Amino acid sequence: MSSGGSASTGTVPAGHLFDLARKGSTEELAAFVDAGVPVDLTNTAGDTLLLLAAYYAHGHTVAALLERGADHGRLNDKGQTALAAAVFKQAADAVQHLLAAGADPDLGEMTARMTAQFFGLSAMTELLDAPR
Repeated sequence: MSSGGSASTGTVPAGHLFDLARKGSTEELAAFVDAGVPVDLTNTAGDTLLLLAAYYAHGHTVAALLERGADHGRLNDKGQTALAAAVFKQAADAVQHLLAAGADPDLGEMTARMTAQFFGLSAMTELLDAPR
């Protein structure tokens, strides 16, 4: 399901929901999802709420969305996953939640593992390579 910033979800503009993910407004976003907003709602770039929460390093929001069934394997239009976004931003908390949920470090066009290696993010590589 794709929605641009001007589309609405019920009476709430979809853009507001994406802003909640970016800001890490976990409780408010979770309440909308619990009330029926699709947990895998995407914007016009294919970014999900989960990917945006991961990119902006909001581990609690990532955890809440995963608990509600967010698809951690979903790719945006650039072939990126939420895990790759969290690795790029060095968001260890979000990375750990995603890995615990089964996110694949080798999924996507620019995988989480490739991102860590390309940018020399040794701490992220260690997280990705740690036993689970």
